[in-house]
Amino acid sequence: MVSGKYTVQETGPRIDAFLKKIIAGAGFELSYSIESGSGAFENFETPDILVKFTGPDVDLLLENKAELLLALEQLTTEALGMSPDEHSLVCFDANDHRLMRIEELRLSALTAAEKVRKTRVPFLFSPMNSRERRILHLALRDQAGIRSESVGQAPHRQVAVVPEDMKELPAPTFVRTARPGPPAKSRPPRLARRNDQRGNERGDRRRNDRRGPGRRRS
Repeated sequence: MVSGKYTVQETGPRIDAFLKKIIAGAGFELSYSIESGSGAFENFETPDILVKFTGPDVDLLLENKAELLLALEQLTTEALGMSPDEHSLVCFDANDHRLMRIEELRLSALTAAEKVRKTRVPFLFSPMNSRERRILHLALRDQAGIRSESVGQAPHRQVAVVPEDMKELPAPTFVRTARPGPPAKSRPPRLARRNDQRGNERGDRRRNDRRGPGRRRS
Protein backbone atom coordinates (compact mmCIF):
# COMPACT_ATOMS: atom_id res chain seq x y z
CA MET A 1 0.00 0.00 0.00
CA VAL A 2 1.41 3.38 -1.00
CA SER A 3 2.10 5.91 1.73
CA GLY A 4 0.41 8.80 -0.06
CA LYS A 5 3.09 11.21 1.10
CA TYR A 6 4.33 11.84 -2.45
CA THR A 7 1.78 12.20 -5.24
CA VAL A 8 1.99 12.53 -9.02
CA GLN A 9 0.02 15.79 -8.82
CA GLU A 10 2.26 17.49 -6.25
CA THR A 11 5.65 15.81 -6.58
CA GLY A 12 5.47 14.87 -10.26
CA PRO A 13 6.19 18.42 -11.57
CA ARG A 14 9.28 18.68 -9.36
CA ILE A 15 10.59 15.35 -10.64
CA ASP A 16 9.83 16.40 -14.20
CA ALA A 17 11.69 19.71 -13.86
CA PHE A 18 14.75 18.01 -12.36
CA LEU A 19 14.91 15.21 -14.94
CA LYS A 20 14.54 17.62 -17.86
CA LYS A 21 17.68 19.49 -16.75
CA ILE A 22 19.69 16.30 -16.18
CA ILE A 23 18.68 14.63 -19.43
CA ALA A 24 19.20 17.76 -21.52
CA GLY A 25 22.58 18.45 -19.91
CA ALA A 26 23.77 14.89 -20.51
CA GLY A 27 22.43 14.80 -24.07
CA PHE A 28 20.44 11.61 -23.53
CA GLU A 29 17.65 10.58 -25.88
CA LEU A 30 15.14 9.54 -23.25
CA SER A 31 11.44 9.92 -22.56
CA TYR A 32 9.68 9.11 -19.31
CA SER A 33 6.29 8.92 -17.69
CA ILE A 34 5.55 9.76 -14.06
CA GLU A 35 2.85 7.50 -12.64
CA SER A 36 1.37 6.34 -9.38
CA GLY A 37 3.28 3.40 -7.97
CA SER A 38 0.17 1.73 -6.61
CA GLY A 39 0.24 -2.00 -7.43
CA ALA A 40 3.50 -1.75 -9.40
CA PHE A 41 5.41 -4.39 -7.45
CA GLU A 42 2.75 -5.95 -5.27
CA ASN A 43 3.89 -7.65 -2.03
CA PHE A 44 7.50 -6.43 -2.37
CA GLU A 45 7.68 -2.71 -3.06
CA THR A 46 5.02 -0.05 -2.73
CA PRO A 47 6.41 3.22 -4.11
CA ASP A 48 4.24 6.32 -4.17
CA ILE A 49 5.62 7.33 -7.56
CA LEU A 50 6.96 5.24 -10.44
CA VAL A 51 9.04 6.86 -13.20
CA LYS A 52 9.28 4.74 -16.38
CA PHE A 53 11.93 5.50 -18.99
CA THR A 54 11.80 4.77 -22.72
CA GLY A 55 13.79 5.88 -25.74
CA PRO A 56 16.96 5.10 -27.72
CA ASP A 57 19.30 5.50 -24.71
CA VAL A 58 17.45 3.22 -22.31
CA ASP A 59 20.16 0.58 -22.71
CA LEU A 60 22.68 3.07 -21.27
CA LEU A 61 20.57 3.34 -18.13
CA LEU A 62 20.60 -0.44 -17.69
CA GLU A 63 24.30 -1.10 -18.23
CA ASN A 64 26.39 -2.37 -15.28
CA LYS A 65 23.38 -3.59 -13.31
CA ALA A 66 21.37 -0.42 -14.04
CA GLU A 67 24.05 1.74 -12.42
CA LEU A 68 23.00 4.91 -14.25
CA LEU A 69 19.28 4.32 -13.65
CA LEU A 70 19.87 3.94 -9.92
CA ALA A 71 22.14 6.99 -9.89
CA LEU A 72 19.38 9.09 -11.49
CA GLU A 73 16.94 7.79 -8.91
CA GLN A 74 19.31 8.65 -6.06
CA LEU A 75 19.95 12.16 -7.38
CA THR A 76 16.23 12.78 -7.76
CA THR A 77 15.36 11.68 -4.23
CA GLU A 78 18.10 13.96 -2.90
CA ALA A 79 16.85 16.86 -5.02
CA LEU A 80 13.41 16.31 -3.51
CA GLY A 81 14.90 16.47 -0.01
CA MET A 82 13.71 12.96 0.87
CA SER A 83 15.18 11.28 3.94
CA PRO A 84 17.03 7.96 3.36
CA ASP A 85 14.15 5.90 4.77
CA GLU A 86 11.81 7.49 2.21
CA HIS A 87 13.89 6.79 -0.90
CA SER A 88 11.91 3.64 -1.69
CA LEU A 89 8.80 5.80 -2.17
CA VAL A 90 10.11 6.96 -5.57
CA CYS A 91 11.12 4.23 -7.99
CA PHE A 92 12.76 4.48 -11.43
CA ASP A 93 12.32 1.69 -13.96
CA ALA A 94 13.03 0.88 -17.61
CA ASN A 95 12.13 -2.18 -19.67
CA ASP A 96 10.68 -3.76 -16.50
CA HIS A 97 14.17 -3.97 -15.01
CA ARG A 98 12.88 -3.48 -11.47
CA LEU A 99 10.27 -6.20 -11.81
CA MET A 100 12.87 -8.65 -13.13
CA ARG A 101 15.30 -7.74 -10.36
CA ILE A 102 12.64 -8.39 -7.72
CA GLU A 103 11.92 -11.79 -9.24
CA GLU A 104 15.64 -12.57 -9.35
CA LEU A 105 16.01 -11.71 -5.66
CA ARG A 106 12.90 -13.70 -4.75
CA LEU A 107 14.18 -16.84 -6.48
CA SER A 108 17.64 -16.41 -4.94
CA ALA A 109 16.05 -16.14 -1.50
CA LEU A 110 14.05 -19.35 -1.97
CA THR A 111 17.13 -21.20 -3.22
CA ALA A 112 19.15 -20.03 -0.20
CA ALA A 113 16.36 -21.07 2.17
CA GLU A 114 16.27 -24.57 0.73
CA LYS A 115 20.05 -24.90 0.96
CA VAL A 116 20.10 -23.79 4.61
CA ARG A 117 17.29 -26.19 5.52
CA LYS A 118 19.23 -29.11 4.04
CA THR A 119 22.71 -28.28 5.29
CA ARG A 120 22.00 -26.16 8.39
CA VAL A 121 24.90 -23.99 7.24
CA PRO A 122 24.23 -20.22 7.23
CA PHE A 123 24.13 -18.47 3.86
CA LEU A 124 25.27 -14.87 3.31
CA PHE A 125 24.18 -12.76 0.35
CA SER A 126 26.51 -10.15 -1.12
CA PRO A 127 26.12 -6.61 0.27
CA MET A 128 22.95 -4.88 -0.92
CA ASN A 129 21.14 -1.62 -0.33
CA SER A 130 18.24 -1.48 2.12
CA ARG A 131 15.59 -1.81 -0.59
CA GLU A 132 16.97 -5.07 -1.95
CA ARG A 133 17.60 -6.48 1.52
CA ARG A 134 13.96 -5.79 2.32
CA ILE A 135 12.88 -7.81 -0.73
CA LEU A 136 14.94 -10.78 0.49
CA HIS A 137 13.44 -10.54 3.98
CA LEU A 138 9.92 -10.40 2.55
CA ALA A 139 10.58 -13.39 0.31
CA LEU A 140 11.83 -15.38 3.30
CA ARG A 141 9.32 -14.36 5.96
CA ASP A 142 7.01 -17.36 5.45
CA GLN A 143 9.72 -19.96 4.88
CA ALA A 144 9.64 -22.72 7.49
CA GLY A 145 12.74 -23.71 9.45
CA ILE A 146 14.84 -20.65 8.62
CA ARG A 147 15.01 -16.95 9.36
CA SER A 148 16.81 -13.97 7.84
CA GLU A 149 18.77 -11.19 9.52
CA SER A 150 20.87 -8.29 8.27
CA VAL A 151 24.50 -8.27 9.43
CA GLY A 152 27.40 -5.86 8.97
CA GLN A 153 27.48 -2.11 8.56
CA ALA A 154 26.31 0.08 5.70
CA PRO A 155 27.20 0.23 2.89
CA HIS A 156 28.27 -3.41 3.25
CA ARG A 157 25.25 -4.82 5.08
CA GLN A 158 24.34 -8.36 4.05
CA VAL A 159 21.34 -10.63 4.49
CA ALA A 160 22.12 -13.81 6.41
CA VAL A 161 19.86 -16.85 6.12
CA VAL A 162 20.23 -19.17 9.12
CA PRO A 163 18.40 -22.12 10.67
CA GLU A 164 15.48 -20.89 12.74
CA ASP A 165 16.94 -22.15 16.02
CA MET A 166 20.46 -20.84 15.45
CA LYS A 167 21.18 -18.10 17.98
CA GLU A 168 24.59 -16.86 16.82
CA LEU A 169 24.62 -15.05 13.49
CA PRO A 170 27.53 -15.47 11.06
CA ALA A 171 30.09 -12.71 10.87
CA PRO A 172 29.76 -10.51 7.77
CA THR A 173 32.17 -11.38 4.98
CA PHE A 174 32.59 -7.73 3.99
CA VAL A 175 34.17 -5.79 6.85
CA ARG A 176 35.02 -2.11 6.62
CA THR A 177 38.69 -1.60 7.38
CA ALA A 178 40.70 1.58 7.69
CA ARG A 179 42.75 2.40 4.64
CA PRO A 180 46.47 2.25 5.38
CA GLY A 181 48.30 5.52 5.04
CA PRO A 182 51.21 6.00 2.64
CA PRO A 183 54.43 4.35 3.79
CA ALA A 184 56.89 6.64 5.52
CA LYS A 185 59.75 7.67 3.28
CA SER A 186 63.13 6.63 4.55
CA ARG A 187 66.58 6.66 3.04
CA PRO A 188 68.50 3.39 2.74
CA PRO A 189 70.93 3.10 5.67
CA ARG A 190 74.01 3.16 3.44
CA LEU A 191 72.83 6.27 1.60
CA ALA A 192 71.93 7.97 4.88
CA ARG A 193 75.43 7.37 6.28
CA ARG A 194 77.04 8.64 3.08
CA ASN A 195 75.01 11.86 3.19
CA ASP A 196 75.82 12.38 6.86
CA GLN A 197 79.52 11.93 6.13
CA ARG A 198 79.37 14.48 3.29
CA GLY A 199 77.58 16.92 5.58
CA ASN A 200 80.32 16.58 8.20
CA GLU A 201 83.03 17.15 5.60
CA ARG A 202 81.35 20.32 4.34
CA GLY A 203 81.02 21.56 7.93
CA ASP A 204 84.75 20.99 8.54
CA ARG A 205 85.68 22.93 5.38
CA ARG A 206 83.52 25.89 6.39
CA ARG A 207 85.11 26.05 9.84
CA ASN A 208 88.64 25.89 8.35
CA ASP A 209 87.78 28.66 5.91
CA ARG A 210 86.70 30.91 8.79
CA ARG A 211 90.02 30.31 10.63
CA GLY A 212 92.04 31.41 7.61
CA PRO A 213 94.87 29.70 5.76
CA GLY A 214 97.36 30.06 8.60
CA ARG A 215 95.19 28.57 11.27
CA ARG A 216 94.60 24.88 11.41
CA ARG A 217 92.80 22.73 13.84
CA SER A 218 95.04 20.98 16.34
